[in-house]
Amino acid sequence: MPETLPEEVLDQMGAVEAQQSMSHVPICTVDELASADAIIFGTPTRFGNMCGQMRQFLDATGQLWAKGALVGKAGSVFTSSATQHGGQESTILSFHVTLLHHGFVVVGLPYTFQGQMRTDEITGGSPYGASTIAGGAGERMPSENELDAARFQGRHVATIALKLK
Repeated sequence: MPETLPEEVLDQMGAVEAQQSMSHVPICTVDELASADAIIFGTPTRFGNMCGQMRQFLDATGQLWAKGALVGKAGSVFTSSATQHGGQESTILSFHVTLLHHGFVVVGLPYTFQGQMRTDEITGGSPYGASTIAGGAGERMPSENELDAARFQGRHVATIALKLK
């Protein structure tokens, strides 16, 4: 998604370097969404909801909604939060509302991914979608279990998209 915060705010947050390190990643446009068979959205958690940049991007999809351009596509969500109880599930569930308004077929992370049943480590992931705990300053990388959940979710979404097509 396009960044919406001014550079001086990003600088105060200590986010300029991280943003520059991702400058090679293409930025999605609203128009590109209609050509996809499936879309997996990722957003950091902000107070139990999607980040403002994602909300602004989705708010610009009104023309796609009016045309029904996203109806019947597989849609899924993953997230990260600073803490274990940072609102991962509420972020994904509240995101689903937008997907449903667009007519997406919402795809989660089924319990056939056995990593959700783990009790031997603190880990993200729920039937709503893959998630990770990043730490307040981004100091934690996704665990192997969290990466496995994301891979499983991606394969599952692709399988559902093929069935829908």
